[in-house]
Amino acid sequence: MRRRANPAWLFVAPALAAIALFLFVPVFASLLLSFTDFDIYAVAALRNLRFVGFANYQTLLAEPLFWQALRNTLYFVAVGGPLSVAASLAAALLVNARLARCRPLFRTAFFLPVVTTLVAIAVVWRYLYHPRIGLINQLLAGFGVAPIDWLGDPHWAMPAILLMSIWKNFGFNMIIFVAGLQAIPERLYEAASLDGAGPWRQFRYVTLPMLAPTALFVAVMTMIGGFQLFAEPYVMTQGGPSNHTLSVVLLMFQEGFRYWNMGYAAAIAFVLFAILLAGTALQLKLRPLGGGPT
Repeated sequence: MRRRANPAWLFVAPALAAIALFLFVPVFASLLLSFTDFDIYAVAALRNLRFVGFANYQTLLAEPLFWQALRNTLYFVAVGGPLSVAASLAAALLVNARLARCRPLFRTAFFLPVVTTLVAIAVVWRYLYHPRIGLINQLLAGFGVAPIDWLGDPHWAMPAILLMSIWKNFGFNMIIFVAGLQAIPERLYEAASLDGAGPWRQFRYVTLPMLAPTALFVAVMTMIGGFQLFAEPYVMTQGGPSNHTLSVVLLMFQEGFRYWNMGYAAAIAFVLFAILLAGTALQLKLRPLGGGPT
């Protein structure tokens, strides 16, 4: 007897076809591209395209500029990631507190930078960072601190980018933490209170364990976003000064769309993908023990 086809495949087939066409095919094409010397000459005529094997990867791993960009990106992830998660959790606890008033107003205010265009934010923060008339330097002058060239000093440029990025993006993770907090059963806090647990013990032994799955998701997404750092240095510093804010994605953009070394840029993309995959696997392996809301 002939087996009937599952009708569910008819419904998911268009979505699967779109995913294959617009995701898997471009990714596979980019992987093939990373083994070629595709450049502006190959754009003019494909006969100029040559297969170079792993030459792009060998050149990349021997390029000091790539390692500097990777160090900058790792610094952004290692310092900015925990700070962003901590700021998001603190904001979520504040707007979700029982005594908090006007919760929707504060949630909107904290989330507003996320949906604001980066160009508008860059205009404001470049004024704040201005070495002579910037508000930050004026505040520091009240404490006797000399003016700082935030975006022009190699020692301060990346921390300045980091601060702006945390302010812009922490609202998104705050909303996720708020959802996780609201999903924690109230009976757990009541039981902890009856056992004599104060606010700090309730937070440590109830809130944090129950938020573990949410925190893991936020940490992984924050890490992925940090490794994809591009818009902030591109708009604020163009990778300067002296490449101290150059990120891996910004380097990939410059190689691919400024110098038209598309094969080399594709190799950068897949090295970054390998780093992201390893970082995500490490976080999943080291995830804290805890249960989600039930």
